[in-house]
Amino acid sequence: MIIKEMKQLLSIISPILILIGLLWLTGCSQDKEIKVITFETTLGPIVIELFEEEAPITSKNFLEYAESGFFNGTLFHRVIPGFVIQGGGMESGMVDKRGKDPIQNEANNGVKNLKWTLSMARTNEPHSASSQFFINLVNNSSLDHTEETMQGWGYAVFGEVVEGFETVEAIAAVATGNSGFHQDVPLEEISIVNTKVTVE
Repeated sequence: MIIKEMKQLLSIISPILILIGLLWLTGCSQDKEIKVITFETTLGPIVIELFEEEAPITSKNFLEYAESGFFNGTLFHRVIPGFVIQGGGMESGMVDKRGKDPIQNEANNGVKNLKWTLSMARTNEPHSASSQFFINLVNNSSLDHTEETMQGWGYAVFGEVVEGFETVEAIAAVATGNSGFHQDVPLEEISIVNTKVTVE
């Protein structure tokens, strides 16, 4: 008798549990939104996905710059083949574009400076990144976090290029020279014309 009642109870509870599980999975998939940033540059588009879970502070900072249109008109002002292309902080004529206050360095998040990833550029002070970023052209393990010291903090990875690899390669291939005290500056300016933020 008890066994029969238990079977009846299970026949009622099982579908409910399955339904709850499906609803939970559906909710999780809906909550998982990926922010995608498209830079239209003078040499073509670059599409970027952010690592919001791994680098929440850096991703939020970058997203705010992108949504505000801050990057529009800024240059890819530093190009070193086999290393990085850098942008996000200089306007035409190599004029500094002042950004927001610096953010916390999240390079200790375990994400590596692999080819096509984006990292925050900074000064020698570990927590000095603001708006400037770079795209790794190769695996740059020398830029990874090793320890929380001035020398070991590394550079925070917060996203990756998912489309427009040919644009990145075209930028990396341009002729460069000096501009004032700046080195590795493209002889012909390469700028971000427009920025678009979408959710996938």
